[in-house]
Amino acid sequence: MVVGVVGLGLIGGSAAKAFKAAGATVLAFDINEPIVGYAQLEGVVDGVLNTENMFSCNLLLLTATPQAVMDYLYDNARHIATHTLVIDFCGTKEKVCSVGFTLAKQHGFTFIGGHPMAGLQYSGYKYSKETLFSGASFIMVPPVHDDIALLDRVKQSLAPLGFKKFVIATADFHDRMIAYTSQMCHVVSNAFIKSPSALHHKGYSAGSFRDFTRVSRLNESMWTELFLENKEHLLGELDLLINSLHEYRDAIAAGDAETLCGLLRDGRIAKENSEK
Repeated sequence: MVVGVVGLGLIGGSAAKAFKAAGATVLAFDINEPIVGYAQLEGVVDGVLNTENMFSCNLLLLTATPQAVMDYLYDNARHIATHTLVIDFCGTKEKVCSVGFTLAKQHGFTFIGGHPMAGLQYSGYKYSKETLFSGASFIMVPPVHDDIALLDRVKQSLAPLGFKKFVIATADFHDRMIAYTSQMCHVVSNAFIKSPSALHHKGYSAGSFRDFTRVSRLNESMWTELFLENKEHLLGELDLLINSLHEYRDAIAAGDAETLCGLLRDGRIAKENSEK
Protein backbone atom coordinates (compact mmCIF):
# COMPACT_ATOMS: atom_id res chain seq x y z
CA MET A 1 0.00 0.00 0.00
CA VAL A 2 1.27 3.46 -0.91
CA VAL A 3 0.09 6.29 1.32
CA GLY A 4 0.56 9.97 0.59
CA VAL A 5 0.47 12.40 3.51
CA VAL A 6 0.11 16.14 2.94
CA GLY A 7 1.19 18.01 6.07
CA LEU A 8 3.63 16.49 8.56
CA GLY A 9 2.48 18.14 11.75
CA LEU A 10 1.14 16.34 14.79
CA ILE A 11 -1.71 14.65 12.90
CA GLY A 12 0.06 13.96 9.61
CA GLY A 13 3.23 12.84 11.33
CA SER A 14 1.32 10.44 13.56
CA ALA A 15 -0.52 9.00 10.56
CA ALA A 16 2.74 8.57 8.67
CA LYS A 17 4.32 6.73 11.61
CA ALA A 18 1.34 4.41 12.01
CA PHE A 19 1.20 3.52 8.32
CA LYS A 20 4.95 2.99 8.15
CA ALA A 21 4.79 0.67 11.16
CA ALA A 22 2.10 -1.30 9.32
CA GLY A 23 4.41 -1.82 6.34
CA ALA A 24 3.09 0.83 3.97
CA THR A 25 5.21 2.94 1.66
CA VAL A 26 4.81 6.53 2.84
CA LEU A 27 5.26 9.59 0.64
CA ALA A 28 4.92 12.99 2.26
CA PHE A 29 4.73 16.68 1.46
CA ASP A 30 5.03 19.66 3.78
CA ILE A 31 5.64 23.32 3.01
CA ASN A 32 8.45 23.07 5.56
CA GLU A 33 10.74 20.88 3.46
CA PRO A 34 13.26 20.09 6.24
CA ILE A 35 10.48 18.33 8.18
CA VAL A 36 10.06 15.84 5.34
CA GLY A 37 13.82 15.35 5.21
CA TYR A 38 13.92 14.70 8.94
CA ALA A 39 11.09 12.18 8.66
CA GLN A 40 13.03 10.43 5.90
CA LEU A 41 16.11 10.22 8.12
CA GLU A 42 13.93 8.70 10.83
CA GLY A 43 12.74 6.08 8.38
CA VAL A 44 9.11 7.23 8.64
CA VAL A 45 8.87 8.63 5.12
CA ASP A 46 10.12 6.86 2.01
CA GLY A 47 10.08 9.82 -0.35
CA VAL A 48 8.76 13.29 -1.13
CA LEU A 49 5.20 13.33 -2.47
CA ASN A 50 5.04 15.19 -5.77
CA THR A 51 3.07 15.36 -9.01
CA GLU A 52 5.22 12.62 -10.55
CA ASN A 53 4.57 9.93 -7.92
CA MET A 54 1.14 10.99 -6.65
CA PHE A 55 -0.55 8.61 -9.10
CA SER A 56 0.94 5.66 -7.21
CA CYS A 57 -0.94 6.43 -3.99
CA ASN A 58 -3.73 4.12 -2.93
CA LEU A 59 -4.58 6.55 -0.14
CA LEU A 60 -3.97 10.28 0.07
CA LEU A 61 -4.39 11.96 3.48
CA LEU A 62 -4.73 15.74 3.61
CA THR A 63 -3.80 16.77 7.15
CA ALA A 64 -3.13 20.50 6.81
CA THR A 65 -5.44 23.44 7.68
CA PRO A 66 -8.68 23.81 5.68
CA GLN A 67 -7.43 26.56 3.38
CA ALA A 68 -4.15 24.76 2.75
CA VAL A 69 -6.03 21.56 1.92
CA MET A 70 -8.35 23.35 -0.49
CA ASP A 71 -5.41 25.08 -2.18
CA TYR A 72 -3.59 21.75 -2.48
CA LEU A 73 -6.61 20.11 -4.08
CA TYR A 74 -7.06 22.94 -6.57
CA ASP A 75 -3.39 22.70 -7.53
CA ASN A 76 -3.08 18.93 -7.67
CA ALA A 77 -6.49 17.36 -8.39
CA ARG A 78 -5.52 16.67 -12.00
CA HIS A 79 -2.56 14.58 -10.82
CA ILE A 80 -4.58 12.29 -8.53
CA ALA A 81 -5.29 8.85 -9.98
CA THR A 82 -8.84 7.54 -10.27
CA HIS A 83 -7.98 4.59 -7.98
CA THR A 84 -6.85 6.89 -5.14
CA LEU A 85 -8.99 7.39 -2.03
CA VAL A 86 -8.54 10.96 -0.78
CA ILE A 87 -9.46 11.81 2.82
CA ASP A 88 -9.03 15.15 4.52
CA PHE A 89 -8.43 15.35 8.29
CA CYS A 90 -9.47 18.99 8.74
CA GLY A 91 -11.23 20.31 11.83
CA THR A 92 -14.11 21.82 9.82
CA LYS A 93 -15.92 20.16 6.96
CA GLU A 94 -18.39 22.28 4.99
CA LYS A 95 -16.03 24.25 2.73
CA VAL A 96 -13.39 21.51 2.43
CA CYS A 97 -15.93 18.86 1.53
CA SER A 98 -17.64 21.11 -1.00
CA VAL A 99 -14.34 21.61 -2.79
CA GLY A 100 -13.28 17.97 -2.40
CA PHE A 101 -16.53 16.50 -3.70
CA THR A 102 -16.57 18.88 -6.68
CA LEU A 103 -12.97 18.21 -7.73
CA ALA A 104 -13.33 14.45 -7.18
CA LYS A 105 -16.30 14.38 -9.54
CA GLN A 106 -14.41 16.41 -12.13
CA HIS A 107 -11.23 14.31 -12.04
CA GLY A 108 -12.57 10.87 -11.23
CA PHE A 109 -10.99 10.09 -7.86
CA THR A 110 -12.84 9.36 -4.61
CA PHE A 111 -12.99 11.97 -1.86
CA ILE A 112 -14.43 11.68 1.63
CA GLY A 113 -14.30 14.16 4.48
CA GLY A 114 -12.83 12.95 7.75
CA HIS A 115 -11.92 14.13 11.22
CA PRO A 116 -10.00 12.04 13.76
CA MET A 117 -11.10 12.74 17.33
CA ALA A 118 -7.57 12.69 18.71
CA GLY A 119 -4.83 15.18 19.43
CA LEU A 120 -2.54 16.79 21.96
CA GLN A 121 -2.11 20.29 23.35
CA TYR A 122 1.16 20.42 21.43
CA SER A 123 1.60 20.82 17.67
CA GLY A 124 4.29 19.81 15.23
CA TYR A 125 5.95 16.69 13.90
CA LYS A 126 8.21 16.29 16.94
CA TYR A 127 5.17 15.49 19.09
CA SER A 128 3.67 13.01 16.63
CA LYS A 129 3.38 9.39 17.68
CA GLU A 130 2.37 6.12 16.07
CA THR A 131 -0.41 5.44 18.61
CA LEU A 132 -2.09 8.87 18.58
CA PHE A 133 -5.31 7.58 16.97
CA SER A 134 -5.53 4.23 18.78
CA GLY A 135 -8.97 3.81 20.33
CA ALA A 136 -10.25 7.16 19.02
CA SER A 137 -13.35 7.76 16.93
CA PHE A 138 -13.24 8.93 13.33
CA ILE A 139 -15.95 11.11 11.80
CA MET A 140 -16.71 10.43 8.15
CA VAL A 141 -18.46 12.87 5.82
CA PRO A 142 -19.10 10.90 2.61
CA PRO A 143 -20.58 12.28 -0.62
CA VAL A 144 -23.54 9.91 -0.12
CA HIS A 145 -24.49 8.08 3.06
CA ASP A 146 -25.72 4.79 1.62
CA ASP A 147 -22.57 3.65 -0.19
CA ILE A 148 -21.66 0.76 2.11
CA ALA A 149 -18.76 -0.33 -0.10
CA LEU A 150 -17.16 3.13 0.16
CA LEU A 151 -17.57 3.29 3.93
CA ASP A 152 -16.02 -0.15 4.27
CA ARG A 153 -13.17 0.93 2.00
CA VAL A 154 -12.48 3.90 4.29
CA LYS A 155 -12.47 1.68 7.38
CA GLN A 156 -10.13 -0.83 5.80
CA SER A 157 -7.80 1.86 4.45
CA LEU A 158 -7.50 3.55 7.85
CA ALA A 159 -7.16 0.30 9.83
CA PRO A 160 -3.45 0.88 10.65
CA LEU A 161 -4.40 4.02 12.58
CA GLY A 162 -6.38 1.98 15.12
CA PHE A 163 -9.67 3.87 15.24
CA LYS A 164 -12.22 2.23 17.54
CA LYS A 165 -15.39 3.85 16.24
CA PHE A 166 -16.49 5.35 12.93
CA VAL A 167 -19.26 7.96 12.93
CA ILE A 168 -21.08 9.14 9.80
CA ALA A 169 -22.23 12.76 9.63
CA THR A 170 -23.14 15.53 7.25
CA ALA A 171 -20.69 18.41 6.97
CA ASP A 172 -23.16 20.79 8.64
CA PHE A 173 -23.86 18.50 11.61
CA HIS A 174 -20.14 17.83 12.05
CA ASP A 175 -19.37 21.54 12.19
CA ARG A 176 -22.22 22.25 14.62
CA MET A 177 -21.06 19.52 17.00
CA ILE A 178 -17.37 20.42 16.74
CA ALA A 179 -18.21 24.03 17.60
CA TYR A 180 -19.41 22.71 20.97
CA THR A 181 -17.20 19.70 21.74
CA SER A 182 -13.87 21.11 20.55
CA GLN A 183 -13.80 24.75 19.52
CA MET A 184 -15.69 26.04 22.56
CA CYS A 185 -13.32 24.16 24.87
CA HIS A 186 -10.34 25.87 23.26
CA VAL A 187 -11.92 29.34 23.40
CA VAL A 188 -12.96 29.04 27.05
CA SER A 189 -9.69 27.48 28.18
CA ASN A 190 -7.65 30.11 26.35
CA ALA A 191 -9.69 32.94 27.89
CA PHE A 192 -9.66 31.41 31.38
CA ILE A 193 -5.85 31.17 31.59
CA LYS A 194 -5.52 34.94 31.01
CA SER A 195 -6.53 35.70 34.60
CA PRO A 196 -3.63 37.27 36.59
CA SER A 197 -4.29 34.56 39.16
CA ALA A 198 -2.90 31.98 36.74
CA LEU A 199 0.60 33.29 37.44
CA HIS A 200 0.29 32.17 41.06
CA HIS A 201 -1.58 28.88 40.68
CA LYS A 202 1.24 26.56 41.77
CA GLY A 203 0.44 24.97 45.08
CA TYR A 204 -3.20 25.96 44.72
CA SER A 205 -4.21 23.92 41.69
CA ALA A 206 -5.00 20.26 41.12
CA GLY A 207 -6.62 18.12 38.44
CA SER A 208 -9.47 20.46 37.60
CA PHE A 209 -7.10 23.34 36.77
CA ARG A 210 -4.76 21.08 34.80
CA ASP A 211 -7.56 19.49 32.76
CA PHE A 212 -9.37 22.77 32.12
CA THR A 213 -6.28 24.64 30.93
CA ARG A 214 -4.66 21.86 28.90
CA VAL A 215 -5.90 23.08 25.53
CA SER A 216 -5.14 26.75 26.22
CA ARG A 217 -1.70 25.89 24.82
CA LEU A 218 -2.76 25.97 21.18
CA ASN A 219 -1.56 26.83 17.70
CA GLU A 220 -3.14 30.28 17.42
CA SER A 221 -2.84 30.55 13.64
CA MET A 222 -4.55 27.21 13.01
CA TRP A 223 -7.33 27.78 15.55
CA THR A 224 -8.00 31.30 14.27
CA GLU A 225 -8.70 29.80 10.85
CA LEU A 226 -10.89 27.05 12.29
CA PHE A 227 -12.90 29.44 14.49
CA LEU A 228 -13.59 31.88 11.64
CA GLU A 229 -14.36 29.03 9.24
CA ASN A 230 -17.06 27.86 11.65
CA LYS A 231 -18.04 31.20 13.15
CA GLU A 232 -21.83 30.88 12.89
CA HIS A 233 -21.98 27.64 14.86
CA LEU A 234 -19.30 28.80 17.30
CA LEU A 235 -21.01 32.13 17.96
CA GLY A 236 -24.23 30.31 18.77
CA GLU A 237 -22.49 28.20 21.41
CA LEU A 238 -20.64 31.21 22.82
CA ASP A 239 -23.89 33.15 23.20
CA LEU A 240 -25.47 30.26 25.10
CA LEU A 241 -22.48 30.05 27.43
CA ILE A 242 -22.32 33.80 28.03
CA ASN A 243 -26.02 33.86 28.91
CA SER A 244 -25.54 30.98 31.35
CA LEU A 245 -22.55 32.66 32.98
CA HIS A 246 -24.64 35.80 33.54
CA GLU A 247 -27.19 33.67 35.41
CA TYR A 248 -24.51 32.26 37.71
CA ARG A 249 -22.97 35.68 38.26
CA ASP A 250 -26.28 37.33 39.07
CA ALA A 251 -27.18 34.63 41.59
CA ILE A 252 -23.79 34.90 43.29
CA ALA A 253 -23.88 38.72 43.34
CA ALA A 254 -27.36 38.66 44.89
CA GLY A 255 -26.44 36.03 47.45
CA ASP A 256 -29.34 33.99 46.02
CA ALA A 257 -28.52 30.52 47.34
CA GLU A 258 -31.71 28.93 46.04
CA THR A 259 -31.17 30.07 42.44
CA LEU A 260 -27.47 29.23 42.54
CA CYS A 261 -28.14 25.76 43.92
CA GLY A 262 -30.71 25.23 41.17
CA LEU A 263 -28.25 26.26 38.46
CA LEU A 264 -25.61 23.91 39.85
CA ARG A 265 -28.15 21.10 40.10
CA ASP A 266 -29.20 21.63 36.48
CA GLY A 267 -25.56 21.45 35.39
CA ARG A 268 -25.00 18.22 37.31
CA ILE A 269 -28.09 16.64 35.76
CA ALA A 270 -27.06 17.80 32.28
CA LYS A 271 -23.68 16.08 32.78
CA GLU A 272 -25.36 12.88 33.93
CA ASN A 273 -27.71 12.91 30.95
CA SER A 274 -24.80 13.44 28.54
CA GLU A 275 -23.19 10.24 29.81
CA LYS A 276 -26.22 7.99 29.30
